[in-house]
Amino acid sequence: MTATVNHDSAQQLFYIELEHGDAVLEYQLLPNQTVNFSRTYVPGEYRGKGLAEKLVRTGLAWANQQGLKIRASCWYVQKFL
Repeated sequence: MTATVNHDSAQQLFYIELEHGDAVLEYQLLPNQTVNFSRTYVPGEYRGKGLAEKLVRTGLAWANQQGLKIRASCWYVQKFL
């Protein structure tokens, strides 16, 4: 499965377009150059294929490139910190 991660900065999310709904990683920009990754979601039929991990790794790489401090209220993102 080819999974291209897209970034929608206006909606503050990373997403992978899928046939039956998007996989998403939502975030919020906070004061003091901080980003909070708050939610990951992958539609049921696509789970277990590494899509959430790909979203999280892409989001964390972006945050590091931007020089942001990283917080994660999402339990899944916390596993990568």
